[in-house]
Amino acid sequence: MDIELKLIEDIGPDEENIILERLRAYNLATFGKSDRRALAVPIHDEAGNLIGGLTGYTGRGWLYTSMLYVPEELRGRGLAGRMLEMAEAEARARGCIGAYIDTMNPAALKLYLRQGYTEIGTLEGLAGGHSVTWLKKRF
Repeated sequence: MDIELKLIEDIGPDEENIILERLRAYNLATFGKSDRRALAVPIHDEAGNLIGGLTGYTGRGWLYTSMLYVPEELRGRGLAGRMLEMAEAEARARGCIGAYIDTMNPAALKLYLRQGYTEIGTLEGLAGGHSVTWLKKRF
């Protein structure tokens, strides 16, 4: 069977979900259950509005921090380190052996190194002279 491929700008959420579900089914059959569980450490202002925080998940014995954001007016108070410590403690309670994270932010990179993470790879030459660094930490 000859398959015609066509490059398009974007697909809708329903089409994206079809691909995701097929990938998940393949991964489950190939690698087994991941035990993926979400976690978050939100930051709220005095009015209760969400203004930042940490999101991620545990799965296959590791914590992945997907987003970590502290509003500028709250930086320098140790919130990022505290959020990481909270997420890591929960990951250990879930039986994880380590954590990984990535960043393009040089200040965040310094924070993660201070928190005990080590670099495992860097992709340099992104537009604007930026790079992305991946880090891990064993518990």
